[in-house]
Amino acid sequence: MRLELDPNPTPAKILGLYALFLGLALLLLGGVFLAYGVSPLRAYALLLSPLGDTLGLAEVARRTIPLLLIGAGLSLAFRVGFFNIGAEGQLLLGAVGAAYVALFLPPGPWTLPLMFLLGGALGALWVGLAAWLRVRFGASEILTTLMQNYLAYYLVVYLVAGPWKGQFVFGFLYTDRFPQEAQLPRLGDTLVHWPTLLLGVGAALLLQVLLFRTPLGFAWRILGENPAAARYLGLKGGRLLLVAALVSGFLAGLAGVGEVAGIHLRLLEPAQISLGYGFTAILAAWLARGRPLLVLLTAPLLGVILAGGDALKLSLSMPFRVVDVVAGLFLLALIGAEALSRHRLIWRR
Repeated sequence: MRLELDPNPTPAKILGLYALFLGLALLLLGGVFLAYGVSPLRAYALLLSPLGDTLGLAEVARRTIPLLLIGAGLSLAFRVGFFNIGAEGQLLLGAVGAAYVALFLPPGPWTLPLMFLLGGALGALWVGLAAWLRVRFGASEILTTLMQNYLAYYLVVYLVAGPWKGQFVFGFLYTDRFPQEAQLPRLGDTLVHWPTLLLGVGAALLLQVLLFRTPLGFAWRILGENPAAARYLGLKGGRLLLVAALVSGFLAGLAGVGEVAGIHLRLLEPAQISLGYGFTAILAAWLARGRPLLVLLTAPLLGVILAGGDALKLSLSMPFRVVDVVAGLFLLALIGAEALSRHRLIWRR
C-alpha cells in the first residue's frame, strides 16, 4: 500500500474528505471546549452565529475584504511560482502610503484615489525588491518576503510612535484622525467599506480572465508548471515572474489602504491594522488552487472562521489563544483535506 498523486480526483472524493476532516476538527474542538467547561454544542452555535444576522454577516464581510484582495494576488503569484509570504508587510506598507496622503497632502476629491494608488504602489515596490533578488541572484523569496514583514512592522511602529504620532494623542500609538475626504464610505452602520470590497471582487475576476484567457496568462501558466519548457520557448521568465509579484504586492497594498481608510481612519500599531490577514490569505490562495476566481469562495469561508472566533471570545470570555486554537484546527482540517484529495491509495500484491 502506498500513496501516489491523483491527477483527477472526483468531486465526491473531495467533498467526502472535507467533510471527514472538518468532522475530526469538530471532535477535537469539542474536547477543547469541554476542558474549558463550555458545552461544545453551545460553542459550535456561537461559531456559526455570524451567519444568522445582518451584523454578523457584516463582520464576515469586513474580514473577507482584505483576504479577497490579498488572496487573489497570491493565487496568481503562487501559480507563476513566486511564493510571496510577505503580504502582511505589503499590507502595512499600503497603510503607510494611505496615511501619508491623508495626513500630509491637501485634501480633495483626489485624496482617496491617490491613497489607493500610493498604497498599492508601495506594496508592489516592497515585494518588487524580493522579486528582483530572486530574478537577479536566485535568492529565496520565501525568506526575503518573510523578513520584510518584520521590517514593515517596525517601520509602522516607528512612524506612529515618532514623527507621525498624533498631536492630540496621549498614551497611545497612532496618528491623528484622517480628514473626511480620506475616509471610505461604508454600508450603513457597519464597518464594510464597500469600494474596497468591489475592488477585491473585480481583482479576482480580472486576474481569472487574465490568467486563462490571454497570451500573458498562458505564458504565466507555462512558467509556473514547467520553467524548463518556458526557457525552451524563449519566454522571459524573470520578467513574467516580476510582473506577477508586483500585482500581488499591489493588491496587498490596496488591502492596507482599505483597513486604515475604511475601518480605523488613522494609522495604528501593526497588530491593530491587520489581524494576520497577510498570512491567512496564503491559505485562501492555496485552497483556490491557483484560480483567482475561487478566492471568491475561500476568502468568505475564512472570514466566517475569523468572525466566529471573535463571537466565541466575546460571548464565552474565552482567552484569545483558545480562539486561535479554534481557527487553527479548522484551517488545519482544510489543509489536510486539500492535500489528501490530491493523492490516492494504491494496493499492490
